Amino acid sequence: MQSGLGDRPRKPQRRRMRGDAVPEGGPQATSRALARAEGARAIVLVEGLSDQIALETLATRRGRNLDREGVLVVPIGGAQAIGQFLARFGPRGSDTRLAGLCDVGEEAVFKRNLERAGFGTRLTRTDMERLGFHVCVVDLEDELIRALEPVSVEAVLDAHGDLGAFRTFQMQPAWRGQSIERQLRRFLGSADRRKLRYARFLVEALDPAQVPRPLDAVLAHI
Repeated sequence: MQSGLGDRPRKPQRRRMRGDAVPEGGPQATSRALARAEGARAIVLVEGLSDQIALETLATRRGRNLDREGVLVVPIGGAQAIGQFLARFGPRGSDTRLAGLCDVGEEAVFKRNLERAGFGTRLTRTDMERLGFHVCVVDLEDELIRALEPVSVEAVLDAHGDLGAFRTFQMQPAWRGQSIERQLRRFLGSADRRKLRYARFLVEALDPAQVPRPLDAVLAHI
């Protein structure tokens, strides 16, 4: 698979985009994806819609068309649901080629269910990666913030009209004095639609050499 992005990221232009349309998350996102599952060559199981958006955005930047490739990214609605999807698409089900992405806090849940679904026993993180399942530390937002570094994340917030709101957030007593990395992670994850919008915006801002390893590896697997 391609190791670099198909284009260099453009410097964000200052623009206000609070009204950007983003798809509905939750069960609707899962249903939308599963409606296209029949005949899929490969399926990527992710915890939520922001993970789906990030992976699909990265694939597009690399010149890949996942639909044409028969690759489906399915937001499963939380790590606790992974078992039913592994049963349906794993070796005891349709035996479709699988990959996955989870937060480090849900690694044990993914590992346990991979073992139950017949992917192996006593799996380590290395074993999971060999199977195509990768772990974000701490989560997607944390991976992207570390990859871009805070100054670039703030530039993206500014370009999309949210830097002022972030500055106000930083002054809240509970977050004043915290590291900027923690402040950014909390701000990005504190509203569902903001989380979905910035999953795309931050991936679009990545330099080819900055792509977080879990995202890179999942796409390489499929």
